[in-house]
Amino acid sequence: MRLSLVFTHCLEKVFHCQNMPPVAVENRLSGLNNEVLSWQAVYCLQTPGNETRHELSYQLDGPLAAYISVRQVQSVPSGFPCYREIDENYLTTEPGLFPDPLMPLPQRRFFAACRYYGSLWLTLTPPADAQLAGDFPLTLRLRDAQSGEALAEATLTLHLVPAALPPQTLLHTEWLHTDCLADYYRLAVFSPDYWRAVRNFVRCAVQAGVNMLLTPLFTPPLDTAVGGERTTVQLVRVSRSAQGYDFDFSLLAQWIALAQEEGIEHFEIAPLFTQWGAAHAPKIVVEEQGEARPLFGWHTDAQGEAYQRFLQALLPALTAWFRERGLERQVWFHVSDEPTLDNLAAYQRASAALRPLLDGFRTFDALSDFAFYQRGLVEIPVAATDHIEPFIEHRVPGLWAYYCCVQKTEVANRFFAQPSARNRILGVQLYLYRIAGFLHWGFNFYNSAHSRERINPYAVTDSGHAFPSGDPFVVYPGEDLQPVESLRLRVLHQGLQDMRALQLLESLTDRATVEALIERELGMRITFKRYPHQAGPLLRLREAVNRRIEALLAPM
Repeated sequence: MRLSLVFTHCLEKVFHCQNMPPVAVENRLSGLNNEVLSWQAVYCLQTPGNETRHELSYQLDGPLAAYISVRQVQSVPSGFPCYREIDENYLTTEPGLFPDPLMPLPQRRFFAACRYYGSLWLTLTPPADAQLAGDFPLTLRLRDAQSGEALAEATLTLHLVPAALPPQTLLHTEWLHTDCLADYYRLAVFSPDYWRAVRNFVRCAVQAGVNMLLTPLFTPPLDTAVGGERTTVQLVRVSRSAQGYDFDFSLLAQWIALAQEEGIEHFEIAPLFTQWGAAHAPKIVVEEQGEARPLFGWHTDAQGEAYQRFLQALLPALTAWFRERGLERQVWFHVSDEPTLDNLAAYQRASAALRPLLDGFRTFDALSDFAFYQRGLVEIPVAATDHIEPFIEHRVPGLWAYYCCVQKTEVANRFFAQPSARNRILGVQLYLYRIAGFLHWGFNFYNSAHSRERINPYAVTDSGHAFPSGDPFVVYPGEDLQPVESLRLRVLHQGLQDMRALQLLESLTDRATVEALIERELGMRITFKRYPHQAGPLLRLREAVNRRIEALLAPM
């Protein structure tokens, strides 16, 4: 029996294959002393005979071992890894197995598939109360789980810079679909277990740099087939009588309290009009004469008198409730998601109806066409990264960015089939263009397209051959209502930490110095469409930033 083991960085994707992947062996990594660092240990077990798998155990030794988690990178299938239209910056275009979920190893044991390469994912989370600095050796040993025989070991040095990343200023939302949690785990909405699942997934999001939470006043009208509906997760209880509407915000209060306890700072209200046109109302359940039923939905004309009167009753009460709690600057409203020029007039009517009722509150929406902002229809645009140039050229204040499945060529994204460097570069881009916020629609979308069916995300990663795998979710549903992170979520967070490190360096020098360093290390002027496709330049940039910060803070 022969076991190979080497450390490599977090940007490698180690596929389930028998050929040695061309990994860069790492024996030294650096980070700031409050930074969450990830890297991998690549292994391959060669055994005689026909043994197909063998159980191994791991042992970590070193002064930081207590703060390091070890998870196994497992593979999941993709039947639809990419669209026909691609660029050269893909790892593959073929369906197959892709490394993604990071499975916990509570017993410090795992099965290695004999004669196939695999990897372990190591993550250092420094203790919050310790100001660590200097070099810290680390050794990972793999043993035969039954005999205890040591089979292989790898060593590296972790260097912690005596400086802390500044707090994240970027606003960041990854849409949490709580109906998908209820559906997958078969939970009654608002039951104790439902709230426990929500808390666990919110906590995971916050640990990955999310600080804004999609808040379903009403079941979000997102990715829902016309005439279809998703499981009701409505936070505002509505009743109607001859005297008008009455609103109960107690569930909303519970939601906000939970989110704030876990570190959420901002709340985005799910759109009050349907997606891709603002033509209808979301599903809104109303109790009348003791019976609860959907009073508004696909059958509702968004501009009709009934829905407009409802909004005129709801929004003054809701905004007053938020103001009483000091949340006016922490609550953001959507009109309708991803409007196009074809439905500009409908969006204009919806925006005109809402904004007078939301005085003092901010509104924002994801879109691709500058005309919506130019005509004053959107207060704060969330621009698609492949259409962001005119927004940047016109220096739109407080500009946000987003990408989804449509952003398949040129720009950053996080599909299974794309290299991890294409995911991580986003942090540098957000820094360079002073982007105020980043939005993505898929933290945990476990439905097929248009929510026609519920799916098992371990088996169906492309929403039923609808979106390239990697677009619909970045976490998997794990045991005991706990999320299982993907390597893509960890890499995305590393990119956000890069952004914060660049901000720290700017505070110690100046903007021009940092921009020059980025261009020199990456070998080009970076735009949202132009950046190095390899991991090496990005890793070297970060090491250069760390060295510069340490030198500037060194005692004279």
